[in-house]
Amino acid sequence: MIEYEKLSEANKPFKKEFIEIFDKFLDKGLYILGEQVARFEGEFANYIGVKHCIGVANGLDALTLPLLAWDFEAGSEVIVPSNTYIATILAIIQAGLTPILVEPDIQTYNIDPSKIEEKISKKTKAICVVHLYGKACHMEKIMQIATRHQLKVLEDCAQSHGAKYQQKKTGSFGNAGAFSFYPTKNLGSLGDAGAIVCEDDELAYQLRSLRNYGSSVRYKNEYLGVNSRLDEIQAAFLRVKLKQLDLLNQHKRNLASLYLKEIDDQFIKPVVEKECFDVYHIFNIRHNRRDSLKEFLLQNGVKSDIHYPTPPHKQKATLSYFSEDFPISEEIHKTTLSLPISIVHTPEEIQRVSELLNEFGKKQKH
Repeated sequence: MIEYEKLSEANKPFKKEFIEIFDKFLDKGLYILGEQVARFEGEFANYIGVKHCIGVANGLDALTLPLLAWDFEAGSEVIVPSNTYIATILAIIQAGLTPILVEPDIQTYNIDPSKIEEKISKKTKAICVVHLYGKACHMEKIMQIATRHQLKVLEDCAQSHGAKYQQKKTGSFGNAGAFSFYPTKNLGSLGDAGAIVCEDDELAYQLRSLRNYGSSVRYKNEYLGVNSRLDEIQAAFLRVKLKQLDLLNQHKRNLASLYLKEIDDQFIKPVVEKECFDVYHIFNIRHNRRDSLKEFLLQNGVKSDIHYPTPPHKQKATLSYFSEDFPISEEIHKTTLSLPISIVHTPEEIQRVSELLNEFGKKQKH
């Protein structure tokens, strides 16, 4: 069986170092916001190319806290792509704001810059872009729109660790970038973890306080904060894996190149653009018989996944927030399929998956 994810195998090369780290961590007795968090924050900020990194408990909090820090008037609007994962929408709502959906580009699956301005109103305060599947958004156009309308830009980088647009890493374009280190990410922890990156000193100070009950000095609370601190042990594990992130990304890019070469053109494959350095957190294809294809692969020993089966505006929890139709988003969600692509997958496995896809495709022609 070719698994979709094999996390135990992916983390096995780090096992010895993880155990050594845990022993030192246990003996030291400093478990919250210690040396490891501070060091990871510095190293990750340097990797992204920004001044500040603030470690938080998870990716959802990484999205929510900047929106809270900016202190927009309740009900202010935030532009966001209509085909994102629900977490992006939840962050906006939980910050007391209103999500305004914009359709994606059907080629890139990222927010379509040409459709943003028609959704901007007097209530619009920010644009939240999502670098979906590990492909960077077209940030030059988006930043121009934000500047023109004096809007904040929040980058959802949960799937784009190390991805670049015009040689610049995601997370370094907007006013803040939000990262998740959920175990399946290209840079994955061994539990929940997240981080916010930014250039602004004042914002960084506020975010560090907000994550820690609104306090920067013990028992003195400046803000109405939350408890969202990156675990010291997860920070230590992430420091180990960060050193290997570029190698992991290159491995996934190599596997993606093989898919792109071998899969028949009747399948809609990820678009490759010269200005984008894609890291393929997810390698998705599209096919109008997606569900049958998924079952065919499974019957032949290949597990796949769907990111995501239901768009946000169709989720029961958010139905009251949206009244429009979003046909491009719905088409993507109805036809997308994610193929195995990880550090532990081999070219031979990718070749096998490609052969099965092409076999399925030939059957559809007859």
